[in-house]
Amino acid sequence: MGKLIFTATVSIDGYAADADGDFQWSAPNTAVFDVHVDRMAAVSTEVLGRKTFELMQYWETDPDGDAWTAAEHEFARRWRGIEKVVASSTLTAGEVGPHRVVPDLTLDELRRIVADATGVVEIFGPTVAAPAIRAGLVEEFHFFVVPKMVGGGLRALPDGVHLDLTLAEHTVFDNGTAHLRYVPR
Repeated sequence: MGKLIFTATVSIDGYAADADGDFQWSAPNTAVFDVHVDRMAAVSTEVLGRKTFELMQYWETDPDGDAWTAAEHEFARRWRGIEKVVASSTLTAGEVGPHRVVPDLTLDELRRIVADATGVVEIFGPTVAAPAIRAGLVEEFHFFVVPKMVGGGLRALPDGVHLDLTLAEHTVFDNGTAHLRYVPR
């Protein structure tokens, strides 16, 4: 039985991407990236939407030469080693390689994915995570809060959700980014 977590990098005003869809402002420094590498060791399954899947394809193949750091190679190795479930009504099995496509990610299907997992199931991307957050299925929230206000865009959390959370862990990095881990009360 796995554990469902939601991880998001967000602006201080709560957005995962700005009004133009840009998220480059959230690029981690070395210390923050190292935390992402470490946390991937516990992830056995990644549930992500089409856009996030396409974005993360970057990590599927190592570049030629010395373009990546040792940490980037390790992140890619860990990323490639986890099961991926792509929630998409437009992608086909042939377009996602060895990964699983779920055209309609229902809460029951998500519960099955978590029940069948051998470790952490990370739901990645605010759009695909919203129904699970609304239903109270997320067991941990990991936020990497970047000290930047973007003024609008894709909200990291869905509107209308009321949850009481307890801060379980926090780290503030030299660049001002804060990693906050919350669990429901």
